[in-house]
Amino acid sequence: MKDIFALKLYTRVARLGSFSAAARECGLSQPQASRIVADLEAGLGARLLTRTTRAVVPTEAGTDFLERVEMILAALDDAEQSVREGKELRGLVRASMPTSFGVHTLIPLLADFTDRHPDLHVQLLLEDRRLDLVRDAVDVAIRLGSTAGATATVRAIGTIPRVIVAAPAYLDRAGAPETPDDLARHRIVGGPASAVPTAWVFERDGETTAVDLQPHFSTNENEGAVAAAVAGLGITSTSRWACARALAEGALVPLLTAWRMKDIPAHAYFPMGAATRAAARALVDHLVTELRREAKAARGS
Repeated sequence: MKDIFALKLYTRVARLGSFSAAARECGLSQPQASRIVADLEAGLGARLLTRTTRAVVPTEAGTDFLERVEMILAALDDAEQSVREGKELRGLVRASMPTSFGVHTLIPLLADFTDRHPDLHVQLLLEDRRLDLVRDAVDVAIRLGSTAGATATVRAIGTIPRVIVAAPAYLDRAGAPETPDDLARHRIVGGPASAVPTAWVFERDGETTAVDLQPHFSTNENEGAVAAAVAGLGITSTSRWACARALAEGALVPLLTAWRMKDIPAHAYFPMGAATRAAARALVDHLVTELRREAKAARGS
């Protein structure tokens, strides 16, 4: 087990490029972490890391060793899980996702999963900016939109309806748009969901209308864009789940409902590919099942 810990520590030092950061993750002091990795190198008879005052970088041998070790650690995790009585998961699983999607959609779906695995620590990183998944030790990331340029293993988990919304107070002042082209004369609130290419594309009767709009107010999180729309700053394009409460309470109203907008695809990204831990795969399996159940219920209502 000591050797396994040394291997896990090495992978974190190599990915983070820092003994101090890896030591904090593992509950060690920086000298302890450095000594454990040095002992690992001595035992292997090979230098795995190049150490400078600015960074710690894997050597050529260290890079090859890192890729092989991560696969081995994942296999060990799967082997342990396969023989564990009751199949309960343990340890830590780190998942990143957009704030609104996590808060309003995914977190409410996790109670059964956490009940089944009481010894598993589920850590959610909620933010709309895209993390460096490997460096930040993210086991799985839930992302919205196109998968173009993805270097991780990707799995589709569902789609999210998109809506155009504004506050009644804003509409009282500016009037409601009757067609997509009318949006050009309105104040626009920009956010992550409204910045993707399909955010302002409308379909009706087989015809597509795309409107190129520049925001008058913008924010880097969907929560902020929804809050700005509720405050009457303008019209925003967002996901239905991001503004579900505001719509239910009447703080926002949907616009241009005669036009259909493309749903937003949601995907799970596994940065470690085949080396993904069992807990991350189980978490995504659970979310896919729950999202499908909710979608089926919504269609039946």
